[in-house]
Amino acid sequence: MLETPDIGTTINFYTGVLGFSVQNYMPDMGWASLKRDEINVMFALPNQHRNMGQPVMSGSLYIAADNVDEIWEEVKEKCMICYPIENFDYGMREFGIYDNNGYLLQFGQEL
Repeated sequence: MLETPDIGTTINFYTGVLGFSVQNYMPDMGWASLKRDEINVMFALPNQHRNMGQPVMSGSLYIAADNVDEIWEEVKEKCMICYPIENFDYGMREFGIYDNNGYLLQFGQEL
């Protein structure tokens, strides 16, 4: 469950840029569930119990893919890039982007 200050903008990013579909959306609850292939992600508006101004994550979401080059071609012109696609010595071909909330999303495929 990831926090977002704007569910609508987040839904638009994940559906329009990353090709996810909306599985469930409860605007009155401030919650949405999105899916692409075998990946499910949920977003919620901040609540009174956590009271954090902006979404915060010190790590990243790492998404293993069988078609990382195709995904790169789909998204590279539509979002902020952290690092472009490349092969790494540890045996992965991957890239990193930021979503509309500033979360780092990494996509990788074994070489």
